[in-house]
Amino acid sequence: MKTLRLAAVIAFTSFAAFAQATEVQTARGTVSIGETPQRVAVFDMAALDTLASIGVKPAGVPEKLYLDELEPLKQGAEIVGNIFEPDLEALSSLSPDLIILGGRSSTKVDQTAAVATTIDMTMLGDDLLAQAKERLATYGALFEKQAEAREVAANLDEHVRAAQEAVKGKGKGLIIMTNGPKVTAYGPGSRFGWVHATLNLESAVPDIKSANHGEAVSFEFISKANPDWLLVLDRASAIGSGEQGAKATLDNELVAQTTAWKKGQVVYLPAAEFYIAAGGVQSTVKVLKTITDAFNAAK
Repeated sequence: MKTLRLAAVIAFTSFAAFAQATEVQTARGTVSIGETPQRVAVFDMAALDTLASIGVKPAGVPEKLYLDELEPLKQGAEIVGNIFEPDLEALSSLSPDLIILGGRSSTKVDQTAAVATTIDMTMLGDDLLAQAKERLATYGALFEKQAEAREVAANLDEHVRAAQEAVKGKGKGLIIMTNGPKVTAYGPGSRFGWVHATLNLESAVPDIKSANHGEAVSFEFISKANPDWLLVLDRASAIGSGEQGAKATLDNELVAQTTAWKKGQVVYLPAAEFYIAAGGVQSTVKVLKTITDAFNAAK
């Protein structure tokens, strides 16, 4: 009788653990996580951003968070490396239940997997918004924050609709990134192509190479493209390099000939949010709001 009872308890426990398992869609396939993680180390800024939006506080974070809004996450958390290189010794000491990597840290999955279950939550491509919402729903299920995730998703949808409405019929745009004195352009299908795809914003140059680091361009290229809108990412500002800023780089006679410059339709996007935390829901909302406000102000 005791043997039967013990077997029943074991069977029930196994069933409960199975029932609680969450199937997580990652950049490397599906990973099954059996229990709600209590101690999580997060290296990806987009993941940190989205987790913060639903009230999940990580136990381990990178040394530099880049976004002022994320700085409070350091309180009570252990520093476990940076966004490129996890500190394996610090991770081992932390003993997390789960490690979340993505983007710049994604190449370290095999190393951190030796410490704890690791998931790669990298997001890429012009369907970034769909991926961001998928990640949000996944984190909601994983950390039992489904209601919070639904509320955040609804707010994100509202900002998408507002930006789409603001952009409608306002002309063509060109997304450029300045890196000190250098300029690269991004079009549909690129890492920033989600702006075109999500907002139905026509590109001033639709055939820009969709390389991850963009296509290096000259000021003559920008002048010839003559966009109605310039959407500008200042990489130096995003990473805090101290190099020449975007406003100084673009202040020249050739750029001044564009419709965008003449009409004051140069939009400086929130740098770290657009570049480092791309796909984080709070960062995405901030980017969308910047675009919405700029286009709504157009005369």
